[in-house]
Amino acid sequence: MISFLVSVAVLVAGYFIYGTLVEKVFGIKTDRETPAVKLRDDVDFVPLPTWKVFLIQFLNIAGLGPIFGAISGAMFGPSAFIWIVFGSIFAGGVHDYLSGMLSVRHNGLSISEIVGVYLGKHLKQLMRVFTIVLLIFVGTVFLVGPAKIIAEMFESGWSAGVWMLIILVYYLLSTLLPIDKMISKIYPVFGMAMLVMALGLLTALFSGEYHIPEISAHTLRNMTTNPGETPLFPIMFVTIACGAISGFHATQSPLMSRCLKNEREGKKVFFGAMITEGVVALIWAAAAMAFFGGIRELNLSMSDHENNAAWAANAIANGMLGKVGGILALIGLVAAPITSGDTAFRSARIIFADIFNYDQKPLKKRLLVSIPLFVIALVLSRIEFGIIWRYFAWSNQTLAMVVLWTVTAYLMSKGNKWYIISFIPAVFMTMVCTTYILLASEGFQLDNTLSYGLGCGITLLISGLFWNYTRRKRMEYAAGEILE
Repeated sequence: MISFLVSVAVLVAGYFIYGTLVEKVFGIKTDRETPAVKLRDDVDFVPLPTWKVFLIQFLNIAGLGPIFGAISGAMFGPSAFIWIVFGSIFAGGVHDYLSGMLSVRHNGLSISEIVGVYLGKHLKQLMRVFTIVLLIFVGTVFLVGPAKIIAEMFESGWSAGVWMLIILVYYLLSTLLPIDKMISKIYPVFGMAMLVMALGLLTALFSGEYHIPEISAHTLRNMTTNPGETPLFPIMFVTIACGAISGFHATQSPLMSRCLKNEREGKKVFFGAMITEGVVALIWAAAAMAFFGGIRELNLSMSDHENNAAWAANAIANGMLGKVGGILALIGLVAAPITSGDTAFRSARIIFADIFNYDQKPLKKRLLVSIPLFVIALVLSRIEFGIIWRYFAWSNQTLAMVVLWTVTAYLMSKGNKWYIISFIPAVFMTMVCTTYILLASEGFQLDNTLSYGLGCGITLLISGLFWNYTRRKRMEYAAGEILE
């Protein structure tokens, strides 16, 4: 219990201490007009109250991530606590805040366009395709998944296909309607529900006879059933994504960068939502370790249910919270993915519009962009997603890696000596992503030792290429200054 409490305390302290440092490094300008004010169109650019923007951002980036990822990550043992804490503060918080504020500074631009500004047009073209495909896949999976869950809950009711059409209608409305007409009204309610569920679990952990494993020399190891097949590094660092760092967040932050009324709100919204998600992930990881009677028992129970995190989440919520937990579990397991799916489609629409500089104020133009996205999603919903979804975790962290290199390039372009705050996590995540795809079952399945060696080599190569690129850009910038 002590390790868990210390972890929560460090996370909260990280918001006030490191979050303030990151804010100072960025250099907010409170007298500068934000896109919500300057470009207000009452569709996507709409000033909203800070508390609403925070709750929408929290639910946008969270979804099922801090629940399912934390439960699966808990199978590795208390090491998960350390990654959630340090990942959220030094990687996820930096990633979310700087990418979100860069979108604010660039008139609410999507992340693919921001990548192009600082890492060149070639990578921008790649990121455009990468992010749109990723978002369509996320939206499609979160269309099919909740429909199946609801159909199973009401066996004598409508089929999954009918529920899928109902969810699709909601997706269409939430993608097309102004953000203050539907999303800003529904999301805060669901966001509060997720927080209440987490607080309920926290209360149950304290009041019940549960034992949360402590961080010690004995437990700081890979505690999964087959550690050889699932090495702690890098598997755990990809398994726990949304609870520590996630590239998907960078696709969602531009939605809220268009709703901030002042740059001073950025720390509360972007850094604050990431830290809040980290706390939720800590609670679910601790609950998973304690509810089943220990880490070994958690691994055995998950193995008996095909490592189904949805089953574990439902069992934990109902077992620790009773009937109320059952209701909250229903909200979490259905509403959370739906509220990630709708903003995935909305983000895809905005990215597409940014690419072609396509005005989104007229409803007709929003329809012209959105309808093809939903048609593609319906077609993809007929395909088996097992293999594709396994690649999503890696793709998600790879996007986070690119975003970290982007914000590092931004800081270096400004001559900011504190670029190290994003440079170090960028290098680390590069090592995670390259090593993972080399040794994972859905990757090249190379020997672990060989994968680590190649991972180090590729990481050094990417770091060197980045350093050379940014040095050349700084020289071009300096030459331009002299010519002027």
